[in-house]
This record gives sequence, structure tokens and C-alpha cells, in this order.
Amino acid sequence: MNIIDGKIISQQVKDEVKARTLQLKEEKGIEVCLAVILVGADPASQVYVRNKKKACEYVGFKSLSYELPEETSQEELLTLIDKLNKDENVHGILVQMPVPKHIDEKTVIDAISPEKDVDGFHPMNVGALCIGEPGFVSCTPAGIIQLLKRSDVDINGKECVIVGRSNIVGKPMALLMLRENATVTVAHSRTKNLKEVCKRADILIAAVGKAKMITEDFVKEGAVVIDVGINRNSETGKLCGDVDYENVATKCSYITPVPGGVGPMTIAMLMNNCLESALRTVGE
Repeated sequence: MNIIDGKIISQQVKDEVKARTLQLKEEKGIEVCLAVILVGADPASQVYVRNKKKACEYVGFKSLSYELPEETSQEELLTLIDKLNKDENVHGILVQMPVPKHIDEKTVIDAISPEKDVDGFHPMNVGALCIGEPGFVSCTPAGIIQLLKRSDVDINGKECVIVGRSNIVGKPMALLMLRENATVTVAHSRTKNLKEVCKRADILIAAVGKAKMITEDFVKEGAVVIDVGINRNSETGKLCGDVDYENVATKCSYITPVPGGVGPMTIAMLMNNCLESALRTVGE
């Protein structure tokens, strides 16, 4: 059994982004810039925003941070997004979700220019992924592809089962695995005989948000298991994934731990998308 170390692989991606960012600055005088907007004081969101700022610093991006009060109106937020859309020096715009109840998430996502939507959530980028056009791919699924490829896991022709059908992970993940020539099944809470469906998988991707739901009897001997879940174990208070790691690990050929697997890749791919956006402005 091989542990796929997301910390090491995300570091590789960030180092590649760092080198290319420096090159872009030296050769073209362009400083890659990411704008991050946080509305309200959600503690988890504050941690994510802090980590994104740290990553920007590491790879050499300029980061603009807008920490807005909880009572910010939707109108005020859309005005700020519009200003950043028009600013040629800003290459990526990210609104940290969730936003307060009085703001409509969909309206906010739709307001971000698809060219600066480095989260890959805009309908135009989702549509581009569907039909194989260039666009930004949401960071977690893109990160999982990198984890598999850089661990030399062959995806071509393999049977892949994704448990979870969210717009952020499940659906884009299915499209990316299809792009890599996997045979894809998307399973979810209504799937009949879920255990049997999962047992067919050469590559099993769990993205359901239920602690330790995937036990060893869901997993085929020698399968590759990717755990996207981040849950708090009610007994120990520690972080755990959707996969019962201790028991599944003995059965599979590759597995990602939680924490330290998929998580670090999300921010690394965000940096990668932001660099891509800057490169597109100079036609690269």
C-alpha cells in the first residue's frame, strides 16, 4: 500500500508555479495578482483565506484581501467584483464561500468574469469543461488528477467510481476522469447497492461528507482510494475523511490520508489557475 502524500505533491506544484511566476515578472514585467474577498467572520473561512494569502506569498503573487463585514449588501459586493473584473492588474478573483444568508451565492459566482474565475465555478467554465474547451477547472478535482498522475497511477481505461455529485467535486471530477479515458460511474445517496457499485472501482473517489462512510467492504483488493472528505470525528475531535482509513489502507494499492492528502492540492491548483490566467493575458 502506497500513501499518496498531498503535502509533497502540492509543494512540487507550488514550486513550479513559483519558478514560472518569477520568469513572467522578469521577462514581461507582469506581477500575478489574486484578489480574495471574505464577507463576514466565519472562522473556517478565515483559516482558508489566511492559507491562500500564505500560498500567494510563497509563489510570489501579489494578493489583495478584502475582508468585508457580515452586513455588507449584495449590491456592495457586486460593485467590488465589477471593479476587480475591470482591473487589468488583477488576474484571479475569489469570493470565499459560504457568503452570509442575505447574499445569493449563484449571483456572486455569475458576476465574476469567467477569465478571472480561478475557482472554476462560473457556468461558462463548467460548460467549457463539459465540451472539452479551455477554461478553469475547479481546484479540488484538478488537484486529484495531479495526485494520480504524479503518483504514476494509470487512469486510462480504468473503472472509476465517484461517490458524491456536488458541483464543486463530484460532477467536475467525473468529467476530468472521462477526459483521462476512465470509465466513470457517479454514485450518490440514492444509489442502490452502493457497496457493490464501489467494489467495481479500480479508482474510488469518496466525496460525500460523511465521516468514515467508506469501509473496507466497499473497496476492491488493490484499488486506488482518494478521500476528499474533511470531517470532525465526533468521538476524538480529530479530522477524518469519508474513508475508514485504518481498515481500508490494508486493502488498497494507493490511498490519500486526511489530513495531508487532497486538501493541500486545492490551494496549489488555485495558484496554478491564477498563473494560467496571467499567462493568457500575454497570449501564452
